[in-house]
Amino acid sequence: MEFLLLICNDPTGEEYSPAEDNIADWVDEVSASGARLTGNRLHPQDRAKSVRRRRGKVLVTDGPFADTKERIGGFDLLECDSLDEAVEIASKHPMARFGCVEVRPIWPFE
Repeated sequence: MEFLLLICNDPTGEEYSPAEDNIADWVDEVSASGARLTGNRLHPQDRAKSVRRRRGKVLVTDGPFADTKERIGGFDLLECDSLDEAVEIASKHPMARFGCVEVRPIWPFE
């Protein structure tokens, strides 16, 4: 099964410490295990566009639709045997401490 990790900033997280941000180690470990398929950081929200189609018209607006304190800053795509395994991997991501990692199962093509 594939899982999308949404890597989010969260103001309720622990204070960020660059010295404790072991993201390179996490990426190396999860990639070596074969569970991490890809991932990357995202540009800030001020570079985003939201696209909608309504009654045949394409509507493009700046930024995300929702204004929240949590901001998606990156993503990782995992292939795991179960949701529990994906959660275990996500729990070791540095942003699980400093922010939030949302784990979403990807709907398989049928």
